[in-house]
Amino acid sequence: MSELKVGIIFGGVFEEHPVSVKSAQEVAKNLDADKYEAYWIGITKSGDWRLCDGPEASWEDGAHRPVVLSPDRSVHGLLVLDEGNEGGSYETIRLDVVLPVLHGKLGEDGAIQGLLELSGIPYVGCDVQSSALCMDKSLAYTVVGEAGIPTPNFWILGPGESVDPDVLPYPVFVKPARSGSSFGVSKVTSAAELAEAVATARQYDDKVLVEEGVVAEEIGCAILGNGAELVTGEVDHVALSHGFFKIHQEDAPETGSENATFIVPADIPAEAQELVKTEAQRVYRALGCRGLARVDMFLQADGTVVLNEVNTLPGLTSYSRYPRMMAAAGISMTEFLDRAVTLALEESPR
Repeated sequence: MSELKVGIIFGGVFEEHPVSVKSAQEVAKNLDADKYEAYWIGITKSGDWRLCDGPEASWEDGAHRPVVLSPDRSVHGLLVLDEGNEGGSYETIRLDVVLPVLHGKLGEDGAIQGLLELSGIPYVGCDVQSSALCMDKSLAYTVVGEAGIPTPNFWILGPGESVDPDVLPYPVFVKPARSGSSFGVSKVTSAAELAEAVATARQYDDKVLVEEGVVAEEIGCAILGNGAELVTGEVDHVALSHGFFKIHQEDAPETGSENATFIVPADIPAEAQELVKTEAQRVYRALGCRGLARVDMFLQADGTVVLNEVNTLPGLTSYSRYPRMMAAAGISMTEFLDRAVTLALEESPR
């Protein structure tokens, strides 16, 4: 059997660029070279697309060729440009599948998924609609709330809008509605802190979510699968010593978090673990997810579960939660990547 040609897109122009590169480095270490021929497509911080040898730390400085993903379905892959040829010659590379290793804006919000739909290439992960829904926390809350799944109380601030600080039940969390890795998130304990927190969130998105603080344990569930056939990793517990979880903004996350300990399997009763898995799957299906996602939830003292957020392309770094939860369930990174690619090919009607 010939190797499948896999295009792996990483990097990006927004704040989660460094996390994406680290995720891609783990993919490079674990992708089965006997099954897959990898084509590494790095997007620089300035937005240049480059065909490179891999996601090593110096990938932006190494040898590369300009490349674009063709929206022409007859090409079904890449156009590799001849940078020195003024005649505009190019080489085509047909891809069997694409693995987007992109986080946050233009990676998880349906943008790259839309381009892949135009190209006709099967791709790993959620489709355009579910990616957009999950990326916008206010939309995700609205949809799952209609499905009968508890969410925090929240207020939405559009561009130029505000909320009366005296009506909020402090503490609240102020977040960009469409961002990830806790960028722009603030915990607000009084009305005097609200304006600054909203301004911070607006640095990342002009739509802001003000969310009532939930007194609970932070629990995560890694999901892999399509439709009715879903596999879950072991549930994890993010035990915080103070503040809130923001490991991707720390100086040396590979050596451990400044304020969080990760317990896998979660140190909660077996029945609570099963409830988290069941509710996470309900969230996954309500939002139309496919391929993979990490569903983060709050487990309250009375045993009820409340949605926190959904990450449709969760971090795959050496310190990330998703691969750790899968590994605890006996699914290695290599096996996870193989299953994710297989799911993408099965789901594709092309």
